[in-house]
Amino acid sequence: MSARLEHLRERLQTDGWAGAVLMPAINLTYLTGLRFHPGKRLTLLLLSASDTPPVMVLPQLELERVRASVTFAARFFAWSDAEGPLKALTTGMEAAFGAGVPAKPIAVEHSAMRVMELRALEAVAPGIRTGDLDPLLSELRMVKDAEELLLMERAVAIVEQALQAFLPHIRPGVSERALSRMLSEAILAAGADGESFANMIASGPNAANPHHENSDRLLQTGDLVIIDCGAVYRGYHSDITRTIAVGEPDPVARHIYDIVLAANTAGRDACRPGVSGAAIDAAARSVIEAAGYGAAFVHRTGHGLGLETHELPNIVAGSDTPLRPGTTFTVEPGIYLPGQYGVRIEDDVVITEYGSRSLTTFPRELIVV
Repeated sequence: MSARLEHLRERLQTDGWAGAVLMPAINLTYLTGLRFHPGKRLTLLLLSASDTPPVMVLPQLELERVRASVTFAARFFAWSDAEGPLKALTTGMEAAFGAGVPAKPIAVEHSAMRVMELRALEAVAPGIRTGDLDPLLSELRMVKDAEELLLMERAVAIVEQALQAFLPHIRPGVSERALSRMLSEAILAAGADGESFANMIASGPNAANPHHENSDRLLQTGDLVIIDCGAVYRGYHSDITRTIAVGEPDPVARHIYDIVLAANTAGRDACRPGVSGAAIDAAARSVIEAAGYGAAFVHRTGHGLGLETHELPNIVAGSDTPLRPGTTFTVEPGIYLPGQYGVRIEDDVVITEYGSRSLTTFPRELIVV
């Protein structure tokens, strides 16, 4: 069995679960390396907390591909479109958990499992008790190993190379939408498997919306432009934001930029083993509040990053879990002034044994084009 699956099994046993049922989604990829196209054919991995081999219930059309990809001992129960999945799921559940309904609850992914899969489990095991597996999986995924960090570093290098190539295209008269297409092309040309998310080009007053949708607005001299983008490399994500000035900004806009830069620096400086997300948020937020713009910082300071663009930990008040070495997340304070402009500076950070390291190194000083 893979080391990650074995670790999960140990935790399931310690925490008092009968086992877990995993969807063909990102957590299964993390645990096994298997990847599936989203679909409506029932596909589940059944993992007992005992020493029973993992069981896969899957469509017949996926059987040979998955069997060839699995690197651990597993039992397979395939079903055809003509017969449907319930017979295979019944025998698979018995193989994984024994006959009858498990005496202990089974952990399922509340954020990934659909009603379709839940109803199928209830149909073959009436009276089954389930609970939420997400907190445990999030805890396991939060700390990255050396291989994961190498992949994230490559994803960062790709997006930073793309940003450097993209900067010369930023000029008055070009639309946000056109720039977005150019940035997408630059990210793919730099070696990304894809973009972490639809990139954002928010110019002038549009930059006051933290989640602006790219528009046909043409850039104008004096604009501040928020550029938020990321690259995916072998499943791992980067996420970076820089704010660029089109021509020399007015003194107040430059002052706002300097406040956000100081908040970004304070947030990154606060990162070390044992610190909480709440403490990092407070370090960045206090700089903006002291400058009188606390009400204009309208989102958390950051979020976890890895196989997904948003995962744990949350860098926000109330997030009190001590962060361990290997934990990766963003630090991205911002100030947003409706009808005027906005500024955000975002970096990807990893907690190290003795402090922290910023995976992103793209210049943070205001770039004027």
